[in-house]
Amino acid sequence: MKELLRTLVDLPGPCGFEQPVIKYLYERLAPIADEIRVNGLGDLIVVKKGAFEGPTLAVSAHSDEVGMIVKKIESSGLIRFEKLGGGDDRMYLSERVFVNSENGQHPGVIGLISAHMTKFDDAKLVRDHRKLYIDVGATDGDEVRAMGIRVGDCITWASSLSDAGSHRVFGHAFDDRAGCCALAWALEHVDFSKVHGTVIGIFSTQEEVGLRGARAAANSLHPDVALAIDTTAVSDTPEPMMDKTLSLGDGAGIKIMDFSLIAAKKVWKFLEQLAEEQNIPHQMEVFLGIGTDGGTLHMDVEGGVPTGVISIPTRYAHSSVEMMDWGDFEASEKLLEAFMLGMRSKEQFAFI
Repeated sequence: MKELLRTLVDLPGPCGFEQPVIKYLYERLAPIADEIRVNGLGDLIVVKKGAFEGPTLAVSAHSDEVGMIVKKIESSGLIRFEKLGGGDDRMYLSERVFVNSENGQHPGVIGLISAHMTKFDDAKLVRDHRKLYIDVGATDGDEVRAMGIRVGDCITWASSLSDAGSHRVFGHAFDDRAGCCALAWALEHVDFSKVHGTVIGIFSTQEEVGLRGARAAANSLHPDVALAIDTTAVSDTPEPMMDKTLSLGDGAGIKIMDFSLIAAKKVWKFLEQLAEEQNIPHQMEVFLGIGTDGGTLHMDVEGGVPTGVISIPTRYAHSSVEMMDWGDFEASEKLLEAFMLGMRSKEQFAFI
């Protein structure tokens, strides 16, 4: 799984620019799919049919990452940018990036003033990202354009997957390439001769700008039950607001509530039951600071869908270097497989 995750992390795909990720997953999963298609918004829909009658389960993982977009090329050769998705202005300074043009990736750095100049500046100032710039080493705007860079090109972090300690990993875009990796792996490795029902994998687009892809997909699929698999932010570091309700290394997160979803009780209880029966490390999640595709999957236009979320714990979300515990990731993928194999009927997820 690690090599699959490495591949997915290295593919550029911020909001609206997910084509490389969707194309790779389409080509990888087409040979094992019963049905496969890409809708108008770019969502990849992969259908796998079980051998027995049962519910239709939709599982969504979003393919987009937070990133940036070229807004203006200055005459000096510096590049102004706008955000794609939620980025924190405090994190941009001195970070390495790739500007992804039609003719390839161009390395750059988000500029900052020399440390020798800080005595002439306000050291507490957090500059708005619109006042920042990317330096790709060009001497003027014409050189930038000669490199093939244009307004509208997407920008991604220039950090690949790497090991951290004995069982953790660094990398960008774990949110939500980790979920995409887990979903793709499960679709490939679950024995569907033992599955009751149908599994629809959704690799959604534009989650980071309002759950847009999942909304488009869900309103055309009408499943009986739904899951999102996404990352979540742990609270186990020393900052004052951290309450240690979620920790790296304590297993898969089973969501009860976030700001976009109150998970269906029968869904999260079933996830908890599976985790306990199969000795899958897990932790229960009530965290209002996050939303996932589950926030739109449950609001199907034909009456709603009982929905839950499997959360992969991470630190430093939406930054250039996120951290994940490999044991948590494996537990999350195993729990997803257990749900696919354990479901029997749509009635088991009924509200009453």
